Amino acid sequence: MGTAQLKMLKLLLLLAFAEVRDAPSDITLSVFTVTSKSMTVQWSGHTGASSYKITATPKNSPEQPVFAQFSGNSVMGSVNSLSPNTVYTMQLEAMDNALNVLSSAATEEITAPEVPSIEQAYSKNSDSITVEFNEVSGATSYILRAKSQTGDFISETEVRGSPGTMVQLQPYTGYILSVMSVNKGGRSQPSQPIGARTVVMAPKLNTTSPSNDTILVTWSPVRHAVLYTLCIIQQGSSTRHKINTTGTMVTFDALEAGTTYCIKGTAWDSEGRAGDDLTDCQITRPPTPDVTHIQVTQGRSLGIAVYWVKVQGAETYTALTSNSQNCTTIDISYCSIMPVECGQNHSVSVTAYNSAGPSMPSQPVDYITYPCPPENIWVEEPEAGNCSVVWDEVPLVEYYMAFIKRDDGTEKSCNTTGTTCTFFCMCGYTYLTTVFPYNQAGSSPSAHVRNYTTIPCCPQGVSVKLVSTETLEIMWSPVKGAELYETTAAQTNDIIHCNDTAPVCALSDLQCNTAYSVVVTPCSELRGCNRTCTPRTHETAPCAPQILNMTQSNNSSYRVLFTTPNTQNTSYTITAVGRYDTHNCNARNGSCELTELPCGSTYEVKAVATTDVGRSLPGYSKPLETGPCCPTTVKVTQVTQAMTNVTWSVGRGARYYITTLTSPRGHAKCHTLDTHCLMGCITCGTNYSVNMETISSTGHKSECKYRGFSSNPCCPTNVKLYRRANNSLRVYWRSLGPQIQNHTVELYGTGANYTCIAAAGSIYCDIQEETCGDVYTVVAAPVGQNGIKVSFCQPRTYSVPCPGSNAGMVISRGRRSVV
Repeated sequence: MGTAQLKMLKLLLLLAFAEVRDAPSDITLSVFTVTSKSMTVQWSGHTGASSYKITATPKNSPEQPVFAQFSGNSVMGSVNSLSPNTVYTMQLEAMDNALNVLSSAATEEITAPEVPSIEQAYSKNSDSITVEFNEVSGATSYILRAKSQTGDFISETEVRGSPGTMVQLQPYTGYILSVMSVNKGGRSQPSQPIGARTVVMAPKLNTTSPSNDTILVTWSPVRHAVLYTLCIIQQGSSTRHKINTTGTMVTFDALEAGTTYCIKGTAWDSEGRAGDDLTDCQITRPPTPDVTHIQVTQGRSLGIAVYWVKVQGAETYTALTSNSQNCTTIDISYCSIMPVECGQNHSVSVTAYNSAGPSMPSQPVDYITYPCPPENIWVEEPEAGNCSVVWDEVPLVEYYMAFIKRDDGTEKSCNTTGTTCTFFCMCGYTYLTTVFPYNQAGSSPSAHVRNYTTIPCCPQGVSVKLVSTETLEIMWSPVKGAELYETTAAQTNDIIHCNDTAPVCALSDLQCNTAYSVVVTPCSELRGCNRTCTPRTHETAPCAPQILNMTQSNNSSYRVLFTTPNTQNTSYTITAVGRYDTHNCNARNGSCELTELPCGSTYEVKAVATTDVGRSLPGYSKPLETGPCCPTTVKVTQVTQAMTNVTWSVGRGARYYITTLTSPRGHAKCHTLDTHCLMGCITCGTNYSVNMETISSTGHKSECKYRGFSSNPCCPTNVKLYRRANNSLRVYWRSLGPQIQNHTVELYGTGANYTCIAAAGSIYCDIQEETCGDVYTVVAAPVGQNGIKVSFCQPRTYSVPCPGSNAGMVISRGRRSVV
């Protein structure tokens, strides 16, 4: 198009737009759809419009405008008989009944290109159909439409040009095909349809390599397929081999091991059309490798290195032993298996692997590993100093080397085919023992080390001494190998009294007078204790005797009874310690007599046992108080006929006195703190024994006996005075007791006094009176054996009348008046 024409076109467009702008515009207009020869528009209604007129005016074309008119109720309309691929100005006019234009609107759009035509359609794949068609002017793309013959499937595919392929179709299915051209305005009408069918699917091949020279191909039957073609080609070769079959399995043999082959499979339908083809590549299993060398390796762990020759097509290699140990490597010709067990006699084979699977394993090659170290190593010591290293027998061993090293650096070794090695072992040492077995592979790279510590040596120079009555001190020299010492005594049920590192121990709180067998046992943590050491015996001090009782044998002797808790050869010493003196007695039995103890003294008495070992502790002391001394003098004085006064000297140690006068006719007693006592109830004319009991302040008593005491004769009773005819007076009485004493009678009158003595046995006495009518005091008293008159007889008073009366009249008796 020339420049002048372009300017003319622009001018016309401006005029058209100006005309539109002159009319009122309150409606909207848009293109709904276009085809090659029509254009459909839609608009908004206008109030009062009775009809609408649409005018399609081609631009840049000499063709005449085309219009169509619609009723006032329409909002959409089409204009037909248009030219394909042509730009049209679409103008809408709303008119009233008088055909006056009420409002107008305009828009531009291009029509679709011309309808193309299909030249042919064919299928080379089971999911697609290729369509060849003639291309039309103005089309920017094309729409291929496939519709199933049953109408239940429609698919459209946009392509740029011919040919175009529709995909995602179903295998061996008939479709109705059409094509439409497309530009920016829209798409044309569909072309005349034609029919076409997709081909069958390709078989899905499953390939495996059962051996290193075969490939097995299997597949599932393909629907509508009547024949299958397989083509195999070796990778890197141009040689092909084809096989046609109606089955679903083919085996290719006589192939090269470890080589990749590609197999293409094609299915054919009954119309003789080849369907899809599908290629699957499969490698055959690798050849069998050959083992070239096996090496036993040492290091932190025992292992074997296996070497072989690499083979074609192998990706990995696995070496497998006969005891199921293995190692795997990628594309190299050796690998190591570790750890392997010692003492093995096995074989190993190598298998190559690729994606097809394993090759046949190589021929097994035998190998032997280093012998294992003996699991159990121990030392036996049947006799002190005679040791043997003993170990368990190990398989695959030619001989053993045993090493014995003492902790002071001394070392010994022995070579033997047995399982025992003897050596001299001293007490108190630690021996490190190890055994290395040997075979053709060499020695065990490691060996168990066993420690054996001999028992500690028994201490020498053990001394046991008594440091107190019940404590033994044990001392000894330190010995090698002993970490601590246990000190026990059999008599204490082997209770450990000391468990210490020091070479000294004190056994305390022991039983007295007991022989203890003391053993010092050296011990070590590793070996334990040496229970073979000789005991040392020592006796503890004797047990302390206890005083049981003390009894007085006589005034100055006491028998002491005490316990004898010790053996028979024990002597006992009883000691009485007083304020001024000490007394002892010795014995081996349970009694001892303390003699010559003064009366009235206090002693502390204790007992001590003595043996060859030493002295015991003194037993608990007991106080001993001797009886109080008897008074040296005792005097008994009769005060009245029935009462006496007893006096005595002081007795040392005496606090109380009990004085007793005893006779067959009765006794008298007094208890006093004083040195005199007035006693009644005395019977006249009676011989009394005089006894005294002195008592100390603590209750100790002494019996004191003295010379007897005879009471004075009894005073006569019933004394009467009579006048006789011869002017004499007769004093008459009655005597009590035996009449063996003389009596004296005394008369005291106002005019004269008279005395007469009556012989023993007489009961009266006559006195010649000189004057009569006197008052007499009459005292009749017996005369004691000592010739002394009893002085306490009571006087009686009589009035004696002159003759003319036969009897005297008693006027008074003593101090009492009597008529």
